[in-house]
Amino acid sequence: MNTPGVYIAGMNSFPNSVVEVETAVPAFIGYTQKSDHNGQSLAGKAWRVCSLQEFETYFGGAPAPVFEIVTPLPAAPAEPSPVPDAPTFTVGTTTYALTQPSGIYLLYRSMVMFFKNGGAACYVVSVGKYGDPIAEGDGAATPGLMTGITALQKEEEPTMVVVPDAVLLKSSECYHLQQQALMHCGECGSRVCVLDVWGGFRDINAPAPAGNCIEGFRNGIGAHSLSFGAAYYPWINTVAVAAADLNYTAIANPDVLKTALIAAIDPALTQAQKTHIMDVIHAIPAAGTQPNPAKFTTDTLNAALLVQSPAFRNIMTLIQTRLNLLPPSAAIAGLYAMVDTTYGVWKAPANVAVEGALSPAVNITANEQDDLNVPTDGKSVNAIRTFIGRGTLVWCARTLDGNSLDWRYISVRRTAIMLEQSVKLAVKAYEFETNDSATWVTIKSMIRNFLTGVWQRGGLAGAAPDDAFQVSCGLGETMTAQDILDGILRVTMSVAISRPAEFIEITFQQQMQKS
Repeated sequence: MNTPGVYIAGMNSFPNSVVEVETAVPAFIGYTQKSDHNGQSLAGKAWRVCSLQEFETYFGGAPAPVFEIVTPLPAAPAEPSPVPDAPTFTVGTTTYALTQPSGIYLLYRSMVMFFKNGGAACYVVSVGKYGDPIAEGDGAATPGLMTGITALQKEEEPTMVVVPDAVLLKSSECYHLQQQALMHCGECGSRVCVLDVWGGFRDINAPAPAGNCIEGFRNGIGAHSLSFGAAYYPWINTVAVAAADLNYTAIANPDVLKTALIAAIDPALTQAQKTHIMDVIHAIPAAGTQPNPAKFTTDTLNAALLVQSPAFRNIMTLIQTRLNLLPPSAAIAGLYAMVDTTYGVWKAPANVAVEGALSPAVNITANEQDDLNVPTDGKSVNAIRTFIGRGTLVWCARTLDGNSLDWRYISVRRTAIMLEQSVKLAVKAYEFETNDSATWVTIKSMIRNFLTGVWQRGGLAGAAPDDAFQVSCGLGETMTAQDILDGILRVTMSVAISRPAEFIEITFQQQMQKS
């Protein structure tokens, strides 16, 4: 101060604060209709979207369903198929199958279920377009789903990895891809992987050649980074595809469709009624063409078929049911986001209803769930079950590392990730600060304030803050004099993360009459 006068010196009274990072930002990997932003390709890039409408803007809509009506029925495959057997229907003495030779992609309808269950911001990595064969790839030269995992290595925000299309690969390729996804999450340390069970539409006790899909999953998933993954079984019957989304153009061979519909006409009808129905059926155009505009548009012809032909309604219902059978991972990711927003990341994402789910593909009994939840190898698989009056619920909350007392529960793993990443980003502000007691006290105070807030909201267990966490930092506590000379500042956090009440035991006893 060189000039006489009054000088005001402003001093900071409070330390920096720790900002809680986002916990439910999944990254979806799969095939899309397009991948474009203002003429620039988004293929193989992680792109952030916040709604289904935004997804459609950049990546397009649903794949056009392509079904063929075939008879006689196709022979049973020599190897288990990644999709269910073709649905069948019978007209007179002839049984037809509805095969789906192409157009099987799961990402779009999985995104519908994600947003329906409370999902918000997410990332999408398009690894190919509709028409491309679904492939595992190698993440580099060979395109495929591995390309998406490679693209996520440079992204910091995603906290989950979801690959719905993985279950369309061969079982061995699916398991290898899931292993790579788990290892990616373990190496990052900041995200978890939500996995589907290959063949999860089958019963646990399915006969050969399919066999036990849970056993196949556990044998194929490996043993690395299991605490960073959670698997869910079975697949779910959903409402992602509405009846209005389908019409006769979903049938790739309309001539066979006409033959089947004509054969299904009720002989008890009057001749005039039969003639009218025949006129409607004959109006179905050849594949890839439009109906006669003088009589019908596509919509009016489809409406007439639905009204006049019960067989056509049945076929459309079979197609809708098949398209609505989806692996549950995307819906589960939406539930994670909903639970995190409503309660907090420390709340187990279980005992919550799956919105848009009509039923699980397989009904599981309590006895069957015993092995899913507490297997001898520790690879727990979370069950999706239906309960009368309560709907379809997620009924378990474990990671694949079920034998670990530290990381048995997915909520504990995700809470730990949130705490680690939040503190990590906050402490970055003190890089290259003086490694002395003033810095140590400031860091300890900042972290304690943050953990106290988490404790007050129920994220940490304990009657008082000191019971819930401990923060240590300083010479003689976490560092030696050599550490300080080496420029190392060590902080140790011990936290008691809240755990779910997974098993509730109620004891009933009789007592003597007292009055």
